[in-house]
Amino acid sequence: MTMFDPSARRPAAYERFVHETPAWFTDAKFGIFVHWGPYSVPAWAEPLGEHGTQHDDWFLRNPYAEWYYNTIRIPGSPASVHQREVWGDAPYDDFLDRWRAEAFDADAMIALFARAGARYVVPTTKHHDGVTLWEAPGTGTRNTVHRGPRRDLVAEFERAARAAGLRFGVYYSGGFDWHAADTGPIWDADDDSGARPLDAEYAAYAKAHVLDLVQRYGPDVLWGDIDWPDAGKPEGPDSFLHVLDAFYARNPEGVVNDRFGATHWDFRTSEYQAGTDLEDDGAWENCRGVGLSFGYNQREDDLDVSLTGEAAVRHLVDVVSRGGNFLLNIGPDAAGRIPRVQRECLEGLAAWMGPHAAAVHGTRPVPAEIARPQDEPWVRWTASPDGRHVNAMVDADGTVTLTGLTGRVDVAGAQLLDGRPVPVSKGGAGQIELQLPGRDVPGPAVVRFPLV
Repeated sequence: MTMFDPSARRPAAYERFVHETPAWFTDAKFGIFVHWGPYSVPAWAEPLGEHGTQHDDWFLRNPYAEWYYNTIRIPGSPASVHQREVWGDAPYDDFLDRWRAEAFDADAMIALFARAGARYVVPTTKHHDGVTLWEAPGTGTRNTVHRGPRRDLVAEFERAARAAGLRFGVYYSGGFDWHAADTGPIWDADDDSGARPLDAEYAAYAKAHVLDLVQRYGPDVLWGDIDWPDAGKPEGPDSFLHVLDAFYARNPEGVVNDRFGATHWDFRTSEYQAGTDLEDDGAWENCRGVGLSFGYNQREDDLDVSLTGEAAVRHLVDVVSRGGNFLLNIGPDAAGRIPRVQRECLEGLAAWMGPHAAAVHGTRPVPAEIARPQDEPWVRWTASPDGRHVNAMVDADGTVTLTGLTGRVDVAGAQLLDGRPVPVSKGGAGQIELQLPGRDVPGPAVVRFPLV
């Protein structure tokens, strides 16, 4: 669950941070989100539907397993019934002690992300339950260094990401903390305004955390969520301005998302089907889980609600063709393993990206005056970084008709990315027929055309 404000404007004090989005981010196209926390122990949520679709009882039947701490506190919710039946009167923090991460291998996990084509990884460092995955200041022993895994999980992700050549980001929930600044459970999908802590004490607490993340790990991405405490937005000793000063001083090519409230952002975000009105506003990123949840939800394992590898490829290609990045979430189980359905999705992405990454990384959208997308058959377009070629991603076999092409597309030079020529015949105005061979891996075929 997120808060989107398309009309948000930066206050004058934050204007100094406005800069051109670094090329590494716009070229990356694909990143991996990781939601992992004590909620991975119960791993339970109602698979209600995608965020951004209409559900009046969203919080009562929240499909996000990482919201378990909130949902079990709503009387009569299915999660509260499940909690009572399975865990009795156990408090939420028992899950922190039961979370052991005994099978977690950061290098192996990141290696799979890299094979799938990801260029950056963003793990959660503190979600709304307030548990930090490093020894954050002011948390005492309520963190993964002192309890549960007894490891600095942020450091393990950071080291493995850097070793694999991936950029590293940190997710931090500044808007909610149901332990340090508990305002009670959120009940109403239409009114959660009273649930966000706004005071100076919490602003100082959150500021100390994010400054510590910046100083310890030097992230490339600051990925906030829900908002930032209002008391920490104006100028002052605990202002978010100081966090941004430290972040950009440490990493001038770093990027910040738009969920720190009306402060500053380098790119906008959408989530599943929510916030899609922000997807044409400069740099943007769409995020979603493999299934309907970000945290691992064991109920999804045997339901047809998760992306296959082929579906994930199509989603990636669609987002990239429209100028965005795709941040695909993985939710490990409590032991630190990637669940089967999620692993199969990543393996499917890896199989397709292996021979086709050149049609994704570093590309740009193709202007409508050159070529246009279509849905029957499904076709999306990207342009090569040097502007000399366009790539048609075609989810079909055999004889395929493409429409809406202009004379700038040299149809006679059509070939697959491996150099094999593709037979082409011209039809009506702006129309051609391709003779596509059978595909070696599930996912769209990629046909490259020179531009003239």
